[in-house]
Amino acid sequence: MDRITGRFAVVGSPIEHSLSPRIHAAFAGQTGRTIDYRAEQVDPETFEPWVGDFFKREGRGLNVTLPFKTRAYQLAQVASERANLAGAANFLTFDQDGRLFADNTDGKGLVTDMVTNADWSLRGARILILGAGGAVKGVMSALLSEQPSTIYVVNRTASRAEALAADWSGSVIPVCGGGYETADTMMWDVIINGTSTGLSGGLPALPDSVALAEGCVCYDMAYGGAAAPFLAWSASQGARDARDGLGMLVEQAAESYFLWLGEYPDTQTVLSSLRAV
Repeated sequence: MDRITGRFAVVGSPIEHSLSPRIHAAFAGQTGRTIDYRAEQVDPETFEPWVGDFFKREGRGLNVTLPFKTRAYQLAQVASERANLAGAANFLTFDQDGRLFADNTDGKGLVTDMVTNADWSLRGARILILGAGGAVKGVMSALLSEQPSTIYVVNRTASRAEALAADWSGSVIPVCGGGYETADTMMWDVIINGTSTGLSGGLPALPDSVALAEGCVCYDMAYGGAAAPFLAWSASQGARDARDGLGMLVEQAAESYFLWLGEYPDTQTVLSSLRAV
């Protein structure tokens, strides 16, 4: 098998359970090639010099996960519009002018999984988003591009949700924010969990009065066991469909692969393989 030139990696802390090396190996295998793509655990104190060293040693592309997405964006010399809008990056490479370039493929991954893979429509939808951290900031522009009727962001600390909403005050589509207790403002067509509460088996502290519209769909940006509590809650509330973020992971990886190599892989076979495990 031919080897794709250069080194690739996903960097984070922790990183040991990352599926990204398996996903990118499967993408390369579709064209009879192999790729040197590894999961790299990096001490938060050494992230910036580690990135510099990686690219000096035949590094060609990096995916970036928690807790480094904001720092990756700040480290870059040039960034895409979607990275600028998010203020965070999950993708690094060098452009043709030799500048460190940052992008954010998370929003593309989320919307592709929801609209294409799950066949959900976001146009005209009333969307409730739980959480106001970097994961949510990274997908806002992609969600707004689908032309929902409104997006309401709620967070344990209301001021963070309000600040995130204020970043989009110029949007034609209303974006509002508040504490979890305000999540009963209206009936929701789509509810997205962008918090990490599922990692500890918990749920965001939503009021019992949260109302799901008929046909409401729910999405957790986490996958596997971390998504289980929210998916169970969604079913108990009568959601028409509920989906974890495994498809988002695969789709954002496909966008990264395309940006690095100019080829768009088949995501469905990879996603089916991962779900079968």
